Amino acid sequence: EVQLVESGGDLVQAGGSLRLSCEASGFSADEYSIAWFRQGPGKEREAVSCFSSYDGRTDYVDSVKGRFTASSDSAKTTVFLEMSRLKPEDTAMYYCALDVISGCGDFGEWRQRSYYGYWGQGTQVTVSS
Repeated sequence: EVQLVESGGDLVQAGGSLRLSCEASGFSADEYSIAWFRQGPGKEREAVSCFSSYDGRTDYVDSVKGRFTASSDSAKTTVFLEMSRLKPEDTAMYYCALDVISGCGDFGEWRQRSYYGYWGQGTQVTVSS
């Protein structure tokens, strides 16, 4: 059974930092991608970042570039999201998602929710002003 478990969410002041973790298990794939999405209050779930297992490539949406960094452990089954210079608008439930077919893609495919077959339960990040 595929499982994705997020952790690390917390309440933090604006300008602060947090590190989220997504531990993926129960699957086997030559190439896969693990993405972070977020859903703020009253908003649609949106893509944040993507990590590709094949080459370690990462990609980000513009709103977090330069502030968020995705990385993995040596097994590439735990993906971290280092978030710095947090803003109140970063407040959201953060979810990780797994695609076991390919990497992040070259044309922004990773930003589509339908790209992923597996999702975690989420971890809450709240940034106070």
